[in-house]
Amino acid sequence: MHLNNSPRLQNRKLKGTFFMSIFIKTLKRDLKMALRNPSSFLNPLLFFVIAISLFPIAISPESHTLSNMAPGIIWVTAMLSVLLSLNALFHYDYDNGVLEQMIISHHPLPLILLAKTTAHWILTGLPIILLSPLLGIALFLDSKNIYILILTLFLATPCLSLIGAIGASLIVGIKNSGMLLSLLILPLYIPILIFGTSAVSQSQFNLPIDGQLYFLGSVLILSLITSPFVSALALRISLE
Repeated sequence: MHLNNSPRLQNRKLKGTFFMSIFIKTLKRDLKMALRNPSSFLNPLLFFVIAISLFPIAISPESHTLSNMAPGIIWVTAMLSVLLSLNALFHYDYDNGVLEQMIISHHPLPLILLAKTTAHWILTGLPIILLSPLLGIALFLDSKNIYILILTLFLATPCLSLIGAIGASLIVGIKNSGMLLSLLILPLYIPILIFGTSAVSQSQFNLPIDGQLYFLGSVLILSLITSPFVSALALRISLE
């Protein structure tokens, strides 16, 4: 019995190692490419910081007003920042013909797209999470609500990247497709925006936020399971 099972276990280990190596190589490649062209991820982050910094000037410098509006300000700006960065997700690989090679290769396309989406989140979602405490302090959020803000962004920003990858894969061959991408993705972002903002707002009034966090966690799990496969299917259709 042991002899019969050992080859199967070895095959599973080899497959797992093979898939992990593909994921890590794709992730490293995308991070290196982004560092060679830093404007692709720095511009959305600059937009995130500058847009939030302008709200106290445009609305009111009063702490009470800004603290009440802070969840919506940060969440909307974070969502738009991620949306601005989605055009670069497949753009360079499409121009270089790398996407076609990925599709016809024997490597699993959903795993490659998951690695590319992870790189996108590391370059956009993670910096947004790291910057949000400073911007929350600037908008007079207290430490408890800043913690809730970080938690909601940590759950939701991967969802924004994963869902955005589906839209980016659908319009990969279309020039000047920023408006079309926004029309495709924004309706899917709205529920995440509502529940993320609601969690921070209700936390300000000491109301329970379990439902919002459960919703964001469920969307994250569902996105992780389905988005790579849907993106792979959409990419194949777009490049046929």
